[in-house]
Amino acid sequence: MQVEIITVGTELISGQTLDRHSHYLSRECFTLGIPVHYHTSVGDHPQQLFEVMKLASQRANLIFICGGLGPTEDDLSKETLAQYLQEELIQDPEVVAHLKRFFQKRSAPIPINNFKQSYVFKNGIVFHNEHGTAPGLAITKNQVTYILLPGPPRELKPMFETRVRPFLLEKLSTEAKIVIRNYSFFDIGESRLAEVLNDLIRESKNPLLATYALEVGVILRATAFAKTEAEAESLFASIEDEIFKRTGNYCYSTENESLEQVVFRLLSKQNLSVAFAESCTGGLLSHLLTTVPGSSAVLKGGIVCYTDEVKASLVQVPHDLLKRYGAVSFQTAKALAENTRAQLNADFAVSTTGVAGPSSAEGKPVGLVWIGLAEKGKTTKVYRLDLNGSRERIQLVAAKYALFILQQRLKKGELLK
Repeated sequence: MQVEIITVGTELISGQTLDRHSHYLSRECFTLGIPVHYHTSVGDHPQQLFEVMKLASQRANLIFICGGLGPTEDDLSKETLAQYLQEELIQDPEVVAHLKRFFQKRSAPIPINNFKQSYVFKNGIVFHNEHGTAPGLAITKNQVTYILLPGPPRELKPMFETRVRPFLLEKLSTEAKIVIRNYSFFDIGESRLAEVLNDLIRESKNPLLATYALEVGVILRATAFAKTEAEAESLFASIEDEIFKRTGNYCYSTENESLEQVVFRLLSKQNLSVAFAESCTGGLLSHLLTTVPGSSAVLKGGIVCYTDEVKASLVQVPHDLLKRYGAVSFQTAKALAENTRAQLNADFAVSTTGVAGPSSAEGKPVGLVWIGLAEKGKTTKVYRLDLNGSRERIQLVAAKYALFILQQRLKKGELLK
């Protein structure tokens, strides 16, 4: 299968916006065994776009067209493709209903221009957009399949994952059964993971292996091809033991779960509870866990103890300890975790205290973070992190590290060294 990705937008060819869609879709297609052969960017000019579509259809049989599906007059990807293919566009009642719900939630009338987004290919497929107003579309003609996706990344990526990937898998399933497994890693960078698994990634053809950097963490995606799902699953066994042997300490899920989802699952399974005492993360740790449905069954509560006054009054950290060692210290992280666990009567308590920046504090550098883990009837452990990046990134990474440490304790049944 020959694949081409067309990204549409004058902002791309003028250098104002970086084309990240081609990078993302190329990597996703690779895991499906359909490597991309061409990347093309074109401005918001219908005649130029028409010529690009014509050229692409001569050298590819799967074409992605990203962007140009908005409500403005220069959003013409769908209309230009309809003209090129001589296909009719009709109004889709489901898309109209979606637009009504979308704007009703915002207590606003539907702008007239948005109704152009409700027109779809009469002989095509609609990918409904849960994060915006422009639906994705697919149409096949003359043995070429065209897939149109909205431009905003927050719309394109989830649409690909939930709608387009299953569509492609079904299309490919006539030739082979495809099974994908995602191995999620933390505390190891993408380049280091790729280095440790280099020979497996380079030599393995079935399953295909590819690494993906997340905002925090890394995914190793394995794609297996076989006649049956059982055969595809069996192919993972040939590499999984070696993956775990080399990097098992860093792998927290094989089910494409977030760290907060894993922590929730492990706490629920063992009927255990947790509480948080957060200084530098400012409640982010509690927020992450409460994004998981049902988290009230495992989270006792959290205390955002940002100042020394609150650390002393609410969490009962001794004043002399704070004065002697400072708020950002091993001793304070330990006291925060132990006292919070006792006060909220939880099986575990996790504390965070550190310097998120942009300036140093207490004579301590930006990025220094201490994480405390207290467990009922066990010795409290405290971990030191030396992080870098913006204030927001330090807070996010610290919160994710706290979850990683907790899940390691729950998963392995032993404290980390």
